[in-house]
Amino acid sequence: MKTRRIFPAFAFLLLAACSGAPDRELPVEVLQPAPLALDIRAQGQVRAVNSTPLKVPGRNWTRQQLSELLPDGSFVKKGDVIARFSPAQGELQLAEALLEVERNALARAAKQDTLDATVGRINVDLAQVDSDLAIASRYADADLTMFARNQILDAIQDRTYLDAKDGTLRWRLDQASDRGGAELAVIDAQAATHQRNADLKREDLSSLELVAPHDGVLMLEADWSGEKPTVGASLWSQNELGSLPDTSKLELELSIPQIDAHDVAQGMAVSLHPLGHPEQSIDSKLGFVASSAQITSRDSPVRFLKAKAPLPVEAVERWGWVPGQAFEAVVHLHADAAAQLSVPNVALRSEAGRSYVYVLRDGKPQRQDVETGARGPARTLIQSGLAAGEAVLLLPETAERNEPANTAEAAP
Repeated sequence: MKTRRIFPAFAFLLLAACSGAPDRELPVEVLQPAPLALDIRAQGQVRAVNSTPLKVPGRNWTRQQLSELLPDGSFVKKGDVIARFSPAQGELQLAEALLEVERNALARAAKQDTLDATVGRINVDLAQVDSDLAIASRYADADLTMFARNQILDAIQDRTYLDAKDGTLRWRLDQASDRGGAELAVIDAQAATHQRNADLKREDLSSLELVAPHDGVLMLEADWSGEKPTVGASLWSQNELGSLPDTSKLELELSIPQIDAHDVAQGMAVSLHPLGHPEQSIDSKLGFVASSAQITSRDSPVRFLKAKAPLPVEAVERWGWVPGQAFEAVVHLHADAAAQLSVPNVALRSEAGRSYVYVLRDGKPQRQDVETGARGPARTLIQSGLAAGEAVLLLPETAERNEPANTAEAAP
């Protein structure tokens, strides 16, 4: 559908300014009712309403090096390999993990041998003490008539010493067993950690392929710098590599400059076609309009308002439209064949939520409050406050500079 932009005729009158410079000319437009069409041109891309995210395989915080990747925009079938990742880094990490497992096993064996040797020495000492204690007890309880008194006293002293030594050795045995058991428990815990790490590395090596879950068109995801993944890039696992849109339901996502998007609203008619193919033009309506404009590029401070319009299935199938395709659109803010008044946007001013223009009356600019309607990129519809034939000042700043001297009140 071709759009028309109809504007009232411009009439630039040569009127003397009231600022003390009678030879100065002020540009004005004499208002005349005319049919009005307010359109906004914008560009956008085709997006899928439903899309399956494609994430880099592996666990979180694991880096994978991309070795193979299908081109952006490729058609894929379910089960096709979209990307492959190099196993070199994973194999090195698995070897390191297995080495840690072996080191842990050797450390445990050494600790067990040390514990066994300590317990063995203490048991030998306990056996010797038990033997000596038996002999000492026999002498200590002997008949005084059979042994000398000194021998019996020595035997009693030996038994007291051996009892104390036996108690000390048994305490050392308990301590060695408890401490050795605790150290072995720590080593076993470390072994479990190393083994778990090795199992995870094996799992990473078994998931080095990204397979298409269904048919679709591959859409690679750009990073914060605007660059899309390439072969050789190192990517974090579970980060989004791209998406696989469902091509059965598509929509056009528009980016409208904030300066032109004042009155854009949901439900407005929009004409659209692929960039470079005006013969594929169709009509749709805005199904979504963002609540505020956003910056879309770190290289530009310009804000854009996002809006979406559904694409008819029959048109998608007929023309073969795909996600990522660039489109041009015309949003129809206002279209009416009836004669209406409008003013150029450069003539409008606003203050405290009220809009006004300057009208030349008797050769002098006077402020006139107006009620506005739809606002386009160049003109704004006037609903009340002005009449046909009035001369609206196109450069209101010239009147504002001299406004203290202009005490005339705005006409009702």
